[in-house]
Amino acid sequence: MSLLTRNLDLFDPLDAEIGERGEMAGQLEVIAGHVKRCQDCGLHRTRTHAVPGEGDASSGLMIVGEGPGENEDLQGRPFVGKAGEMLDRILVAAEIERPSVFITNVVKCRACEMVEGRLQNRAPHMNEINACRPYLVRQVEVIQPRVILCLGAPAGRSVIDSGFNITEQRGQWFEGPYGSRIIATFHPAFILRRGGAGSGARDLKKMVWEDIQKVLAYLSG
Repeated sequence: MSLLTRNLDLFDPLDAEIGERGEMAGQLEVIAGHVKRCQDCGLHRTRTHAVPGEGDASSGLMIVGEGPGENEDLQGRPFVGKAGEMLDRILVAAEIERPSVFITNVVKCRACEMVEGRLQNRAPHMNEINACRPYLVRQVEVIQPRVILCLGAPAGRSVIDSGFNITEQRGQWFEGPYGSRIIATFHPAFILRRGGAGSGARDLKKMVWEDIQKVLAYLSG
């Protein structure tokens, strides 16, 4: 079982507020409102906007990345920078309309630190991931997607298993909550950082495309 599970005997005011909203879109709005007001970790101190996620509340596909970057922080939307542009191209090639999926991140605020007078992205710390996990868990509970696609090793380690190794385990299926299946592939940002314009990028894109085809085959089956 993935890390996206919790003891459902635990019930708090957020659960009650979610339960008061009958439709799924409204339930996601409740979660988003709490995300935008959240101060459960230090990331709220440097954020411009929290980024709860966006997309179809009844989607069969949920895409989960690591966390928002600078562009996402400025706009309050997931995957709107260079990596987002690549994700958009992947979705177009797969004939998936972006509004038809739900896109979010493991952490909902930009993880960054001051370097030479400028905020630079960094990997989120475990306490930040743990503080944000209840929001992601509840989003999964509301949407109950058939497939959860993790983009990148950090998302895989946060959603599938803490020991997840993307080099060895990308493209493999894992059991998720509510009958869902989870699969991970390389993050578009990784392709941009490591691949450049050479053969490395082509190889990475080929592997990502193979993983996307597995997702499409499962969703259509």
